[in-house]
Amino acid sequence: MNARLPAHIAPTERAPEEIIQEQSAVFRQHPFLSTLLDAVPDIFLIVNRQRQIVFANQTITQFMGLKDSDFINGLRPGEALHCAHASHAPDGCGTAEFCKTCGATKAIMSGLRGQQTVEECRITQENGDALDLRVWATPFRLDGEDYLVFTIKDISDEKRRRALERIFFHDILNTAGVLRGFADLLQDAAPEDLAEIKAQFRELTHRLIEEINAQKALAAAENNELDLHPFPIRSLKALQEIHIYYINHNVSQGRSIEIAPDARDVWFTTDLVLFQRVLGNMLKNALEATPPGGTVTLSCSADAGQVTFSVHNPTFIPRPIQLQIFQRSYSTKGAGRGLGTYSMKFLSERYLRGRVWFKTSKTDGTTFFASYPLEWN
Repeated sequence: MNARLPAHIAPTERAPEEIIQEQSAVFRQHPFLSTLLDAVPDIFLIVNRQRQIVFANQTITQFMGLKDSDFINGLRPGEALHCAHASHAPDGCGTAEFCKTCGATKAIMSGLRGQQTVEECRITQENGDALDLRVWATPFRLDGEDYLVFTIKDISDEKRRRALERIFFHDILNTAGVLRGFADLLQDAAPEDLAEIKAQFRELTHRLIEEINAQKALAAAENNELDLHPFPIRSLKALQEIHIYYINHNVSQGRSIEIAPDARDVWFTTDLVLFQRVLGNMLKNALEATPPGGTVTLSCSADAGQVTFSVHNPTFIPRPIQLQIFQRSYSTKGAGRGLGTYSMKFLSERYLRGRVWFKTSKTDGTTFFASYPLEWN
């Protein structure tokens, strides 16, 4: 298993159906093996050199709602798990552009080079659901053929709990940074400005308490359910408040924040605290990406029962970063960073019934969008 393989994308060739059946029979002829592995709570696959499944325990049938594990023989792991990228790739699992950054593909490719490997990956399924997985690839040789033991553990609950905790500390630090900015203003403020600064300071402390209470609710939520509190708010007021909120944050120093003159002002219903987290992270990330002297522009539009917020900055996002930008904890800013973009998408799509995406170009810079229904039905 020492042949050189492409480092970032998997080969496309597949074994013929008769070879798959022969390889599967090698493992099926040992009933004790099936009995033993069916008792394993994690998904256990045996994959051939073409990355096709030739044996699977019953755990995957329960996990995917299948009648029998034989239904996935000949498929690749991403195809068996209904990965959206695998279904859209011309040659299936491991051949899409996104697969270059997929932990499962990396583990399999390392295994085919003879290296025992463990990786984590997030698979977006065709129905829009997402799986957080830890995968192990262990190479072995049997009857002159190369195989991999490919083990899959669902770590979605573990990842979700950790992510919620880190999102909380990330956002609390944002609020604390703004509070510090207003505290600095109080020291040098003119008497006629004190009343306004004190009012903003009071509002920020109230928001800090709301964020702590929201985190308590998130931490206590079970089965991905949360007792949200939808409330009608105005889109333009939301932009104006986040503008005021961040104008004195240290991340905005040397940078301008503007609200587009054509920003729409519409009523929509959402959970205010979680929505403010999303919009705040959109703005903070844009400010961090903007060079000194640059401008970040906030805007809002409404169409077909949806309200869409946008935050534009002049910086282009390179393609390798684009592919991972919504991955948990991925960041160009160092270890432990990168929760802003992930939390925007996580909170919007998991709890606020919304959608988050972005577009970027070298000529127009980058714009992040967050769209929500006008009515909370």
